[in-house]
Amino acid sequence: MAETPTRTVDRALSLLGAVCDSGPITLADAARAADLSASTALRLLRTLEAQEFVRRVADGRYAAGARIVQLGALALSNDSLVSLAEPALARVVAETGESCYLAVRGAGATALYIAIVEGTHSIRHASWVGRSIPLHGSAAGAVLEGGTGEAGYVVVMQGVEDDVTAIAAPIVVGGRVVASLSVVVPSYRTTDVKNASIGRLLVAESRSILAHPELPAATEERSR
Repeated sequence: MAETPTRTVDRALSLLGAVCDSGPITLADAARAADLSASTALRLLRTLEAQEFVRRVADGRYAAGARIVQLGALALSNDSLVSLAEPALARVVAETGESCYLAVRGAGATALYIAIVEGTHSIRHASWVGRSIPLHGSAAGAVLEGGTGEAGYVVVMQGVEDDVTAIAAPIVVGGRVVASLSVVVPSYRTTDVKNASIGRLLVAESRSILAHPELPAATEERSR
């Protein structure tokens, strides 16, 4: 008897839950956790991988993919993340005068801006909320891919736009980067020293978001 669509979805969700609960996991362990045969688990994992719900890590195990992380961040943004981040965005603007963005991973190889507090200068970066930018070549994208290095922030000059400099720092929940906090500034108005100062400010403010008592509770609830 052919498997019903409902049964297929149920199995795929069980398998996805096993991958998300256990972190990087082998095919055999994922199949065992979801009570599936190895062949069925492999077929479903390949489908989930094609849709970026899971990904293969270097040793061949399966981990949560960009799409599931993005959906989790977007779900959080609807209720908590944007409202929790807004004070930090406002403080960054008050300190720098430059536009400050909150971004999450978008579909495919993109980042998605989900909030902004615009800068106070007459010439400033206007709202790109709802707009996607490439992960490659952008400060927010580098942060979302974990490329912050020892400094804890990223500076990209003339990345997505000419004559624009972007500085970004990660927001990390449960050991995963779920969003980026970034400043976008006309390149003529900044220097290496100022970029470093903004970077340190973004790192501090991203950590202040994590210190909010509502965020760990919400994260814990979703993990159950």
